[in-house]
Amino acid sequence: MTTETRSSQDVHSWLEAVTVDPAVAELRPDYRALLITAEGLRPGPSDEFSERMLTAAEERVRESGVAEDPGSHPHIAAWHEAFRSFGAKPKRIRPSADALLRRVPEGLPRVDRITDIYNAVSVTHAVPIGGENLDTYQGPARLARADGTEEFEIMTAGEPTVEHPKAGEVVWRDDAGVTCRRWNWRQCVRTRLTLETTRAFFLLDALGPMDDAALTAAGDELTAALAESSPGLVTTTRLLRAVPEQS
Repeated sequence: MTTETRSSQDVHSWLEAVTVDPAVAELRPDYRALLITAEGLRPGPSDEFSERMLTAAEERVRESGVAEDPGSHPHIAAWHEAFRSFGAKPKRIRPSADALLRRVPEGLPRVDRITDIYNAVSVTHAVPIGGENLDTYQGPARLARADGTEEFEIMTAGEPTVEHPKAGEVVWRDDAGVTCRRWNWRQCVRTRLTLETTRAFFLLDALGPMDDAALTAAGDELTAALAESSPGLVTTTRLLRAVPEQS
């Protein structure tokens, strides 16, 4: 059953079913995810509102100097360590917030109004954020270590292509396959936001250097901006913690 037929209560139940596998928690027991569902979004191309958010975020980051060396930021440095823990090389495979921060000096990409909003929050708070089309999920999201057989759908030279993650790689997935490879590095085609998306699922990824208060502040800024740009928006939030398997 797709989420298109679900009630708000069903969305709440779906959010409660999102999990972090103990095998991931063993790598980073300090991991937390702030999960947000948003219903009633007003999608569309980049506009004056999203442009104001991106411009303000760029100015703040330039003033802070973190864009010159994102790896010097404690939270980004922690994400580099997390990527190394499952074999990714963060100088080549960068956490999403790191990659965005490095684009600030030349200007952040203008994608669409919803993506622009969460990208602005991501660089302002140095926190990886993913935004996905809730109506394309099959079953609940879960963070796990891949066995290498899972399907990951991308576009290559304009053509749909299926890749497979490496065994042991940390991935977000649902019943149909991988939705994001290498924790927060690259999202799949199937669940990406479009100019028609009205219901979305946002993931804010935190490690030790970002405490719960800072994570909540980033989430509050995101929901406030989404609500301002989409009057009547309904959001549901959950803080998910990694729990290692008990011996």
